[in-house]
Amino acid sequence: MGYKLKTHKASAKRFKITATGKVKRRSGFSSHLRSTRNGSMQRRLGRPQLLFEGHARNIRYFLGVHGIKPNQIRHRRELAAKAKAAEAATATA
Repeated sequence: MGYKLKTHKASAKRFKITATGKVKRRSGFSSHLRSTRNGSMQRRLGRPQLLFEGHARNIRYFLGVHGIKPNQIRHRRELAAKAKAAEAATATA
């Protein structure tokens, strides 16, 4: 009988997975003492950011979606787009 992987709930509250499998996170330094930061920094810190792929692999494992590989998804989409463009070029010729 196998062990069932449980989602790490603290990670699930802090990170979201995009459709392509990348990991989004919120910035720190944006909850209090904001008057010491200028407006451009406050706007930048308010936007979600993507996690670097090395860390994202670990977070995807915590969230139980470690089978998703964003570079593989991107590669397959590029191949499909090339095939579609080639098909459209042969259809018009």
